[in-house]
Amino acid sequence: MELKIEDIRKICIPENIEITMHAAKRLEQRGILLQDVIDCIKNGKIIEQYPDDYPHPSCLILGKSTRQCYLHAVIGSDLETIWVITAYFPDPEKWESDFETRKEKRS
Repeated sequence: MELKIEDIRKICIPENIEITMHAAKRLEQRGILLQDVIDCIKNGKIIEQYPDDYPHPSCLILGKSTRQCYLHAVIGSDLETIWVITAYFPDPEKWESDFETRKEKRS
């Protein structure tokens, strides 16, 4: 199942969001707040889908943080709960200037 941003936005309230231990550590290290992730989901768009992820389909969302910085959030959902897998500020070395397109790996 591919996730739709509209469906994720409908359930995007703190009571429906779970943060994995991995994500909690990474968010703290990167200075990213839960509100940043919520804002990213509310104003962002899905740029990659991972429909076969276990235990729930997941996706990569590009949006903006509370401070209007580009942010990537990887979330999984069963359309009742959102699991934050990780979130990060995209690296211009790895992403094109639109932060939607991965740069080709050059050998």
